[in-house]
Amino acid sequence: MPSIRTASSTPELFCDGYGRPMIHARKLFGPGPSNPYPEATAALGLPLLGHLDPVFIELMDETCDRLREAWGTSNARTLPLSATGSAGMEAAFVNTVHPGDVVVVAVNGLFGVRMCDVAARCGAEVVPVEHEWGAPIDVERVLSAHPSPAIIAAVHAETSTGARSDIAALGAGKGDALLLVDAVTSIGGIELRADDWGIDIGYAGTQKCLGVAPGLAPFTINERAFDRRVVKPQSWYLDLGLLGGYVGEAGVRGGTNGGGRTYHHTAPTAMIASLHAGLGRILEEGLPAVWQRHEDAGRLLQDGLEARGLELFAEDGSRLPELTTVRVPDGVDSAVIRKTLLERHGIEIGGGAGEYAASVWRIGLMGHNATPDAALLVLAALDDVLQR
Repeated sequence: MPSIRTASSTPELFCDGYGRPMIHARKLFGPGPSNPYPEATAALGLPLLGHLDPVFIELMDETCDRLREAWGTSNARTLPLSATGSAGMEAAFVNTVHPGDVVVVAVNGLFGVRMCDVAARCGAEVVPVEHEWGAPIDVERVLSAHPSPAIIAAVHAETSTGARSDIAALGAGKGDALLLVDAVTSIGGIELRADDWGIDIGYAGTQKCLGVAPGLAPFTINERAFDRRVVKPQSWYLDLGLLGGYVGEAGVRGGTNGGGRTYHHTAPTAMIASLHAGLGRILEEGLPAVWQRHEDAGRLLQDGLEARGLELFAEDGSRLPELTTVRVPDGVDSAVIRKTLLERHGIEIGGGAGEYAASVWRIGLMGHNATPDAALLVLAALDDVLQR
């Protein structure tokens, strides 16, 4: 009969009430999810509220207010969609792309590729502007790709490559086009100013720099974009016109619905309570301080990697502090190193994406993990497994 390990024999193993192993505690230093802020985890254990409970409605309203701060926007329709960031992407396109619309997509990594796919499924005439992976987008090439696009789409922080692009410059030159932005890996980690930068539609995820478990998609859309929306999109669940009666615009004090609510779906109330707490943790520290903390941790990690002779993948000058990409040394088996890190040190890092799956590592120091201690721990663990 196989033996059953208990918490006493494996300290990082959680057990149920019968001593049966359930799940390992991991140090999540990959491209996401990251280890959540303790406040966000604690909120998951609060007494559960119904999705139409007045106390929950107030919590939802305050969560939307906090998301506006995180996005840098005053948009009434700023809300946590009840789905992951990929559904945020789908909501962005399905609500704004009319059949035949020209959509210019800046492609400098995997998530730009996905944008093209989703836009095409919505009936768009997609104009991809290809870039070398690891480089930021070339703003002038993107803006000159078509004389009159309906939408210009770009990824702010490309999770697959670790590169940051200049969204403010895109917004300054977008003309009449709507600017649609993926901020999944940037929100809560680096500077993000939706209104100042001219972002019309933005989507994100909770599991990275916001330091909350995966499951929600922070979303924002301004009046300019909402006025041009597809009135009856092909997705009922992600229809922003329907969702706005429950959250978003209804949550703005004195908003268009006068505070009234219409039932749309059963909101994941525990997840929203967790997001509320995670955002509270961030805003208490202050967004500029949080951005600086990510910058400091990322710089310490990247300097340490280069000091060890490792080559960073993303282009110098455009590297994300919260997500570092590093080339796997010649002769090293990427999968073996990642497996050893997980088994020996309980540390998860990510492989690369696409053609770089086996030749690049992705190391995230996001949210609660954006600390000098975490950076030094990763470096020490890499020293151990690479020397072996």
